[in-house]
Amino acid sequence: MDFVAKRNWFYLFSFLVILPGIVFLIITPGLKQGIDFTGGSTLTLAFSNTVTQQQLRDELELQGYPEASVQSFGENTFFMRSRELTDDDRDAIVKALEARLSPDGVNVLSFDLVSPVIARDTVLNGIYAVIAATVGIFIYLWWAFRSMPSPFRYGVAAIVALVHDTAIVVGIFAILGNLAGTEVNTMFLIAILTVIGYSVNDTIVVFDRLRENVLNYPNREFSDNVNVSISETLGRSLNTSLTLLVTLMALFLFGGVTIRAFLLVLLIGVVAGTYSSIAIATQVLVTWDAGDFGRLLRRRRSPGRSAASA
Repeated sequence: MDFVAKRNWFYLFSFLVILPGIVFLIITPGLKQGIDFTGGSTLTLAFSNTVTQQQLRDELELQGYPEASVQSFGENTFFMRSRELTDDDRDAIVKALEARLSPDGVNVLSFDLVSPVIARDTVLNGIYAVIAATVGIFIYLWWAFRSMPSPFRYGVAAIVALVHDTAIVVGIFAILGNLAGTEVNTMFLIAILTVIGYSVNDTIVVFDRLRENVLNYPNREFSDNVNVSISETLGRSLNTSLTLLVTLMALFLFGGVTIRAFLLVLLIGVVAGTYSSIAIATQVLVTWDAGDFGRLLRRRRSPGRSAASA
């Protein structure tokens, strides 16, 4: 299959997938941030009587906490997140819930505060971690492919693929945050770093085979070596990704509610990472080798030159 000949279609498809997320990031406040980023309180409660998640959510809304999110931690045990609460607020909530939902008692298993200052530090540390991982990957690929012509390009192509995968994940969560109220927290950042690691691993597999083919067949066109390399690694990439997707889907469907957002990031990231290693990273190398970037820049500059000469 001639993957290289279809690279413009790959670029167009990626653009159409990323565009809705960019639109939602612009027209809405962006990602819906959890208390890990904004500050607030968490409360874990165990009820002696049978209580459903919807009953607890409705009761909290009646008490003036419509923004509170409720997650089930097992039978009659729930994890609640809301705006910052004082000790008096906590006691008032517990007493009201005990009176209306669980006359036999309500046990407070944990009560924690997340200050806005700590939340801001969490955001900054997460950004620094992503930047550090990206720079480290770039330097490593530049060094690992130093035997190839223009090894700098391999690092840049891998970073482009990482940005592509991250943009898809962030865009989808921007849409989900606006339409379904899906929040992002520190687990989201951890999942993003995991996606980056998986994506670059898949990309390196293709690049490594490409390096072997370029060194073994130096007289073959670079685009032909890319097509051969993708074909030779396609089965491995698809089998690995499908196996991982089955595992992640099982955890997503039957695992705990608290890790579903984390697993959703991984599900999206695995699909995007597998696609980008074939349709983005290697195609950027081909586009660069063919001089398409230079022609595009010259084409943009030519109208100005023509006008100046006239």
